[in-house]
Amino acid sequence: MTILIVTAHPHTPSLTSGIVEALREASGSAEVEHADLAREGFDPRFTLADRHTYLTGRDAPADVVREQERLDRATDVVLVFPVFWWSMPALLKGWIDRVFSNGWAFAIGAEGGIERRLGHLTIHILAVAGDDAGVYDRHEYASAMRTQLQHGIVDYCGARRGAMTFLHDSESEDAATRSAAVAASVDAILGALSERR
Repeated sequence: MTILIVTAHPHTPSLTSGIVEALREASGSAEVEHADLAREGFDPRFTLADRHTYLTGRDAPADVVREQERLDRATDVVLVFPVFWWSMPALLKGWIDRVFSNGWAFAIGAEGGIERRLGHLTIHILAVAGDDAGVYDRHEYASAMRTQLQHGIVDYCGARRGAMTFLHDSESEDAATRSAAVAASVDAILGALSERR
C-alpha cells in the first residue's frame, strides 16, 4: 500500500499538519508521501495550456505530469483540508482541476462516452470543519460536499470511494474536544485504509 496525503493549508504548524503526522505515524508499514501543495508552491491556475489538455487529452504541463506521476505511484489518496465556504480551498480545487485531466483521469471518446481511468486509486477525504455537526446536518452541507467530491470527482474518474469524514468543532477552545475530534477522524481514515490491506 502506498498512501499519498494531499494538503492545501497555508500555515504550518496547523491542525491539518498535525493530522498528517497522526496519519503518517499510524500507517504502519505503508509507504506514505505528503504532497503539501502550499509549501511546494503548486500553481492552481487553470491556463490556456490546461485548456489545450482538456480539449485534446494530450500535452499536459510538466507540473501537472509530476503530480499525475505521484498519483500513479499511490494506491490510496487522502485529501486533508480545511473547509472554506463549504468546500475545499481554491488551491486544492485548482490541483484537481489541473491534475485530474482529460487523457489521464478520464478520456472523452469520439462519440462523447467517458472512459474512467483511475480505478487503481481509492480516494479518502478528511474535511476539517469549524462548525459543529448539527450545522452541517441542518443545512445539508455534508450531503452537498459528498455529492460534489465523491460523486462529482471520485466517481467521475472511476476511482474507488474511501472514507469521507468531517472533523467538526476544529476551532473549539476546548483542547479535549478538539483532540477527540482529531482522533475520531483519523481513526475513520485508518479504518478504511486497514480494510484495504
